[in-house]
Amino acid sequence: MAAPAAAPALMDAKPEPEQQDQPLLPGLPDHLAHLCLAPLPPRLMHAVCRPWRRLLYSPSFPPFLSLYAVLDDASTGPASGTGTGGVSFAAYDAVAGRWDDLPAPPMPSSPPRLWHPSFLSRRLPLQSVAAGGRLVLVAGSTQSLAPALPRPVVFDPGARAWRLGPRFPFAPRRWCAAGAARGRVFVAGGVGAGYDASDARSGATWDPASAPAAAGWEPMPPMRDARFSRDAAEAVCAAGKVCMVSLRGRGAKEGAVFDLRAATWEDMPPGMLAGWKGPAAAVDETTIFVVDEERGALSEYDWAGDRWRTVVESERLKGAAEMAAGGGRVCVAAQGGEKVVVVDVAPCRPSPPPPSRRWGAPAAAPRPRVWEVTAPPGKRVVSLHVLPRMARAE
Repeated sequence: MAAPAAAPALMDAKPEPEQQDQPLLPGLPDHLAHLCLAPLPPRLMHAVCRPWRRLLYSPSFPPFLSLYAVLDDASTGPASGTGTGGVSFAAYDAVAGRWDDLPAPPMPSSPPRLWHPSFLSRRLPLQSVAAGGRLVLVAGSTQSLAPALPRPVVFDPGARAWRLGPRFPFAPRRWCAAGAARGRVFVAGGVGAGYDASDARSGATWDPASAPAAAGWEPMPPMRDARFSRDAAEAVCAAGKVCMVSLRGRGAKEGAVFDLRAATWEDMPPGMLAGWKGPAAAVDETTIFVVDEERGALSEYDWAGDRWRTVVESERLKGAAEMAAGGGRVCVAAQGGEKVVVVDVAPCRPSPPPPSRRWGAPAAAPRPRVWEVTAPPGKRVVSLHVLPRMARAE
């Protein structure tokens, strides 16, 4: 995902005359021009000319990464008692420097609610997952605090459209562990309309990129116990394992790890559990990052040493509630969802020292770049995901 900046000046220029027959590159057919232009930075293509911008957003061209957000109306909340909280969805295009609204999804007759009059201090979770290049809504609560989604609701950025996924192989639920692992949606634990121990231990995976006719949920081995049914939890995949903790925040919690290769549940390493003090996400399913919501410290996990290494500490990260990662960036919802703090973690790992320095002190990792993206006007960020940009006519 490209670092955000002010929208290019040409965005304010007068519209160029349409030139439908203008080739992308003079002297080359367009299909060969596609191959020549694909390696170019998206920001450069956006700045050159209108035909290149149209190509950049076409479904046939390799997409760049964008930031997707589930949003709540800033004018609603517990005091308003509106219930729905004005949930909406948008994608931040860092190349153009703007938020684009997603179309409204097909919701059930009793839609998910973000607020409830009886719970004045806590927003109800609407759990979503980025998997297989899609945004997937998997769990939420109705006004009566029953599970809201009998099946997942899926947004395809390339088609710019929502669809319904297959029904869950278990009773619909809320307050579960949800995440993505190797392109598949991962759901485990949770509670249905009433508590059921077998439901609270069950889980399944599903590929949202598969053809609808072939799509189906695959059951997982049951969890060891039913502790993942008290809160909405992130299931974070890295190094071939799905990791999750039973509660958000800094309270006493328990952890669980699912080994994808062995298809078995195991205990979370003690060092990982001790340092899991806030929202977590993994960059490209390789490294887990967590934000200590009290210290404002972003740390990455070292599997070999079972310890966390602080990457950056910033006042802007304090109070972090949601987090997403991808493309070498970690994105954190901060200041009550009014802003997204973006940390470029790609250059943070020191490279091997040259031969002349191998006997000296190791080179320090460079300090990561940190910047902010303001939420759309009148909105608060509820959750975040990194996915391919939406196709659109430019």
